[in-house]
Amino acid sequence: MKENPFTPDAFRRSDESPDEDFYRTPRFVTHIDDKAIAAVTELYREFFPPSGAILDLMSSWVSHLPEEAEYSRVSGLGMNAEELENNPRLDDFVVWNLNEKPTLPYGSSEFDGCGICVSVDYLTKPVEVLREVGRVLKPESPVVISFSNRCFPTKAVSGWHSHGDAGRMRLVEDYLREAGCFDDIRSLDRSPRGFFSDPLYAVVGVSAK
Repeated sequence: MKENPFTPDAFRRSDESPDEDFYRTPRFVTHIDDKAIAAVTELYREFFPPSGAILDLMSSWVSHLPEEAEYSRVSGLGMNAEELENNPRLDDFVVWNLNEKPTLPYGSSEFDGCGICVSVDYLTKPVEVLREVGRVLKPESPVVISFSNRCFPTKAVSGWHSHGDAGRMRLVEDYLREAGCFDDIRSLDRSPRGFFSDPLYAVVGVSAK
């Protein structure tokens, strides 16, 4: 029998202090290396319409979007105002704690694509958040959820720590399926080839018609 990945224990963290405290100090660093970042950018180039409205969920001071793409709008939602203010790709942003408020502050069918980069492991209510992503996306629009094997371990949920890379891809697929508003769900291994690079994985889904 398949283990239920959505038990309350799966979303506990070793540091349950307020997320606002953890993210209060801006971190102007990248959390994966340049080759893995390039893989994220290529995913966005592949899946996001270049003139569409894009939601950068769990955003920071950099969005990894392709430089040549002239999106009609890029909206960021993240935890640190200073980081978001310094992100040159954002047209607008909101400081928002998804673990406290999993309902997104956007209207239905506002966006043509959504990216979640190296952050899904921190969500304590991932199904609720992804259900909201499905709501704010236009029909047949992509969500691209990318991750590596690096994280802030005290803030990643316990269910994430209990899996290896392949298991984490299946876990994120399960999140999307449980959300109930995505089709064509698939995992991709976009890890840069060769040594001395962070791996890069993605799970992609398309919002239902």
